[in-house]
Amino acid sequence: MNITLALHRGALMCGDRTVLVCGGRTVDWRELKSRTARLAGALRALGLAPGERVAMLADSGIPYFEFHYAVPWAGGVMVPLNIRLADAELVDILNDSEASVIIADAAFGDRLATLRRGATTLRHAIVVGGAPEALDYEDLIANAEPAEDVRRRGEDLLAIMYTGGTTGRPKGVMQSVGNAVVNLLAAIPNMEFREGMVYLHTTPMFHTAGSARIYGTTTALGVGIVLPRFDVPEMLRAIEAHRVTHTLLVPTMINRLLNSPEFAKTDLSSLTNLSYGASIMPEALLRKALELLPDVRFTQSYGMTELSPSAAYLQPKYHVLEGPLAGRIKSIGQPIHTAEIRIADEYDRELPHGEVGEIQVRGPMVMQGYWRQPELTAQTLRGGWMHTGDAGYMDGEGFIFLIDRIKDMVITGGENVYSGEVENAIYEHPKIRECAVIGLPDADFGERVHAIVVPHPGEDVTAEEIVAHCRALIAHYKCPRSVDVRHESLPLSATNKILKTELRKQSLAAPAGK
Repeated sequence: MNITLALHRGALMCGDRTVLVCGGRTVDWRELKSRTARLAGALRALGLAPGERVAMLADSGIPYFEFHYAVPWAGGVMVPLNIRLADAELVDILNDSEASVIIADAAFGDRLATLRRGATTLRHAIVVGGAPEALDYEDLIANAEPAEDVRRRGEDLLAIMYTGGTTGRPKGVMQSVGNAVVNLLAAIPNMEFREGMVYLHTTPMFHTAGSARIYGTTTALGVGIVLPRFDVPEMLRAIEAHRVTHTLLVPTMINRLLNSPEFAKTDLSSLTNLSYGASIMPEALLRKALELLPDVRFTQSYGMTELSPSAAYLQPKYHVLEGPLAGRIKSIGQPIHTAEIRIADEYDRELPHGEVGEIQVRGPMVMQGYWRQPELTAQTLRGGWMHTGDAGYMDGEGFIFLIDRIKDMVITGGENVYSGEVENAIYEHPKIRECAVIGLPDADFGERVHAIVVPHPGEDVTAEEIVAHCRALIAHYKCPRSVDVRHESLPLSATNKILKTELRKQSLAAPAGK
């Protein structure tokens, strides 16, 4: 199956039916296919060679749909950029991927000059809405000849999705067309997608979850309602106005939705299916959601960017509070049809049911590897298994229970934050001698980034100073939400590694607000 098949099929079968709505704009299937072919033609006319990378810096919207189809249509490889990253981080990604073209929203036009100065391989900048010294997106589409679809499939590289790096170097996850196809075919039955459904796109399309839903909803011949950015009142208005049937939210979004003053005033009777994932779902929050949305069928997905993105689902039938299946809501689900999942010890030996170890995955949803990082790829995929860095156990029926993360990754509000990145930023502060970054439970974000810092002797530093320092270096969502300033050395293991487990225990035992 080629990745653009859904667009050909939709244009043939649905024609002038609506496929996308964003703001006051509506697009039908034939128009989406025509614009995609012309955008692909424009990219080729600019000299895009097979396999070259095309980056995008934009809010979710119709152009992001066109990007997801036009780039593979033209034979290129997508590089979606996280809009929340600092310019220096974006330049690192552009240089690492050697992107030759960047497409951006006008809202980010003022950042292009900085990016183009730092990114050595960029030849062209295209701006939706126009910008000085950039090509106009709509003019390109209007004047281009439609290109013939190269129909990328199988092991052809579809996208390089960047995640945070623990060593300061960005990690580009290589996802193939086959990875995406396997996942969309798993999502359709597990999320109960169906023709004519109305799907509300709330997750950023630069994330692998948002990207995957573009392909899943179009393959199911659904209608997509797009919110440029997540906003609870806007989401509630969209559900009511467009009679939305399906959506995907991270637990933080669900928490804010249920606690919104507008929640009880909104007609949500059209909503039949709500999927969630990306971070640990607190059981109390899930119970509250099930009680307040009794007619909605819930699905949990488990995965990560390296799994393109899902390898397990907890189906709607297990989202119950009473009866023999009630205990299943504590699980992250069972493996999809094409996934093998095992629990292994530190020596990669499979563990018996009920024993805690690392969750490892094997199957066609596993990434091809990390872009131009063969050693990291070999380490992560050793023995043919994707080493997730997540700790959990499996019962005798294949239900997986997530316990903790082995890697020092904090999942805050659905965003992955690697402690090494934050620590590197903190260590650039001239007053800091030692630091460690951990994740602590947070009622709103699932987890929060918490920093423990030790200044040099004779120096002092405030929490506000550390946060402000970090905000100048890394994306705001990566910055600490709480800081503990200490004047004694941090505890070390026998191998002189900071004992983060001990720090976490101390932080959890500390008085509130510490």
